[in-house]
Amino acid sequence: MIIPILMMGERLYARREISRIFRAHAWCCGLLLLIITVPACSWFPAVDLAPDYDPPQYVVPASWKGASPFVEAKPSDGELRPDWWKLYNDSILNSLEEQAMVANPDLQAAAERFVQARDVMMRARSQYLPRAGLGFGASNNKQSRNRLFRGLDEPNRDAQISTGGLASWEPDFWSALRNATRAELYRAEERAADYGLARLSLQAEIGANYFTLRGYDAQVAIYSQSIALYKNVLALVKAQFAGAIASALDVARVESLLYSTETKLAQIQGLRQVTEQAIAILVNVAPASFTIKPVDDIQVADFAIPRTIPSTLLERRPDIAGMERRMAQANRVIGIARAAFFPDVSFSAGGGFEDADFSLIKLASSFWSYGSSVSLPIFQGGYRRAQLQQAWSTYRETEDRYRSTVLNAFREVENNLSLTNRLTLAANRQDAAVGATLKTQNLTTELYQGGLASSLELIYAQVATLTARIESVQIKAELLRTTVALIRALGGGWDRKQLPTDEEIQPFDTFQYVNLDKPTPAGGIDVNANNNSVNNDLTKHSAH
Repeated sequence: MIIPILMMGERLYARREISRIFRAHAWCCGLLLLIITVPACSWFPAVDLAPDYDPPQYVVPASWKGASPFVEAKPSDGELRPDWWKLYNDSILNSLEEQAMVANPDLQAAAERFVQARDVMMRARSQYLPRAGLGFGASNNKQSRNRLFRGLDEPNRDAQISTGGLASWEPDFWSALRNATRAELYRAEERAADYGLARLSLQAEIGANYFTLRGYDAQVAIYSQSIALYKNVLALVKAQFAGAIASALDVARVESLLYSTETKLAQIQGLRQVTEQAIAILVNVAPASFTIKPVDDIQVADFAIPRTIPSTLLERRPDIAGMERRMAQANRVIGIARAAFFPDVSFSAGGGFEDADFSLIKLASSFWSYGSSVSLPIFQGGYRRAQLQQAWSTYRETEDRYRSTVLNAFREVENNLSLTNRLTLAANRQDAAVGATLKTQNLTTELYQGGLASSLELIYAQVATLTARIESVQIKAELLRTTVALIRALGGGWDRKQLPTDEEIQPFDTFQYVNLDKPTPAGGIDVNANNNSVNNDLTKHSAH
């Protein structure tokens, strides 16, 4: 019983010694980290080699050239609301938009890309902070007594226990690490702008698809009404043919009109199903479980869109804001390329205890080291100059792409202003044409029944009426889609102020080690970290 008790006592002693070792080492490394962190994060001097960043200031028109009845006569101080689709006063459209904002997988993926960009920024930021670590090692080696060249009185066993710590720091004299962090910071803000663009694009796509669907609904109703009319006419012609009043040619003409109209109805019904299925995907529902109740008519919305002056469009579009943030990143890369021409300096310090047993905490068992290094490449065959020249060229490219994005934004606004104006006029004129063709059709039908008009004249009047009604619906559907495109071109209620600030980008504190499943929402962008499978049921029936 004596041997087990002694062994138990040795184990308890070893545990206490190990505990003392780690406590002592943690204290030493913490002190070392504090000593290095203070100069690194507070007063240590650094030179920022990135050029001064000044986004281009464009001279833009004072007003829009295009005009639209959906825009107030004078530029309004009002802004589009983020829920702009409510302007159409359609409860089904409202529910579709809200459902998509919550469950659309592509939009959620865009939010996750923003989270990832925030973490990449934190990784870059960690490079110019000091680093510290702990190490522990133990070994017990036995050599053979018959080992060749074994020295006299050389022990057979060699036991060694060591514990130590290491801290290192690279003073960012030329702000290369800081500029890399700022570049990733701007990249995260670009991802936030990309999220705003993805959300606006999703909203606009749902709106455009919904009005396309309603256009098909109206066409289905018109074709169905025409088919019912043609069937009545066919019955009348067949009766006249049986009484030898009409010819077989008259019957064949009416049958051809009926069958061709039924063909077009089947085509439109197929297009409606495809459009309905496209909307189902956007709202995160399997097409087989999704339906939208059809309607018989399509109504053009009557509202005014608050219009900002052209100079404010740069603040209203997320794609412009995202491209500007990319230009800011390229500006910081120039500073990084410039820093490569200057020396790299780093400091390191390490220390610990090493002994043949667990009695490490004593001065005789201690060891330490510290040092610094300076490196400056003298000749690299033009490598650094090529990097710097490339950085400047990349920056100029982003300037060009920024200007192209601004010009495209102006083009989209002007195009949709002009289209809404012309399509509104076309819709009004086409309604007048529908009234005229209906009147012609009714009069021709009466003449035909009285024997004063031929079947060819009747069919011509009916085809003209059907064509005019279908074109009226198509123009109105296109007008509604154009108003959606106009709202999107104006930014859809988005504002640059919605971008997260530099301070909000940091996903967690430097010494935070809990609640790391997701960062605090920034810029109104959040993710489903706790229950990302909440929208995985794609068979849930959705009827609107």
